Amino acid sequence: MNVEIRNTRIEDYPEIKKLCEEVYVDSPPWQLNQIESHLKIFPEGQFVAEAEDGSIVGMASSLIVYWNDYEMNDSWRDFTDYGLFTNHDPELGRTLYGAEIMVSPRAQGKGVGKKIYKERENLTRRLELLRIRAGARLRGYCTYANELSPEKYVISVIEGKLFDPTLSFQLKRGFHVLDVVRGYLRHDPESLGYAAVIEWLNEEEAEPKDYLKGNPIYKVKSPFSSRV
Repeated sequence: MNVEIRNTRIEDYPEIKKLCEEVYVDSPPWQLNQIESHLKIFPEGQFVAEAEDGSIVGMASSLIVYWNDYEMNDSWRDFTDYGLFTNHDPELGRTLYGAEIMVSPRAQGKGVGKKIYKERENLTRRLELLRIRAGARLRGYCTYANELSPEKYVISVIEGKLFDPTLSFQLKRGFHVLDVVRGYLRHDPESLGYAAVIEWLNEEEAEPKDYLKGNPIYKVKSPFSSRV
């Protein structure tokens, strides 16, 4: 799909609101004051995918966090300060936190998500950050909740035995799983609140020790050794 990935502008808000309503039918959209806060605090971390007709078919929002201020099992609200990004910390932080990425259902499977993720990766390199981390809500888990624990579900997705609409795509983009947490998005009916904490490491900045973080059962790949 022919789209332009560019930084978000405040005049994009009506289209962003429409996009939210397409993707998250049962959840409230991003509020105008939240988008205003993102653009005031960290404009270069906010992206939209604009189609040829001027509509917004994808968006991403992020902030920089100092990971030592957080616990692995903190919620989306904790990592984003209730979606306002007022906890953005470019002085100490080395982690680009992916607060949101969404693509319109009419544009999915057409390379839009890949282009947005590429812009995030480029931003991480340009700012000389160590990594991208995010909570991947386990959209497909509700189908398997009676059969599998969330941990076993994630391992099955990693091994390619199951497909998760969010996590499977992110694994293909070079992310790996650090852990599985509950209560990330407490009222999400698809994930039942569960998320995989995922990480993409900037190999220009990462050291061998950076590949040893997280739960070892998820088998993080490292360029420094065959398997750690």
